[in-house]
Amino acid sequence: MSENNNTEGSNQAFTEDKKDVDLPKLYKVILHNDDYTPMDFVVEILTEVFRKDELSATQIMLNVHNQGRGICGVFTYEIAETKVEIVHKLAEQNEYPLHASMEAE
Repeated sequence: MSENNNTEGSNQAFTEDKKDVDLPKLYKVILHNDDYTPMDFVVEILTEVFRKDELSATQIMLNVHNQGRGICGVFTYEIAETKVEIVHKLAEQNEYPLHASMEAE
């Protein structure tokens, strides 16, 4: 193999216009209170779907119960949408009316 001794341009720095990178919009996933879904099921959803520890899951569940809603986490659109769908699927499978929604942060 021969080395390329052509150094013309080798010291040129590549300069690109710095462009502001738009971060994806974030969405809050919210659980809503109802009169039928057991608190234990809500905690289970929070630990399994949203990966909350037991203490955090219990606190969010109490927010849902006492304030009518609780924020489960903040995610990109696709992840938030998927988590809402998972909550609805699990609630339906267990015959609970638990409702989740998402709203822009």
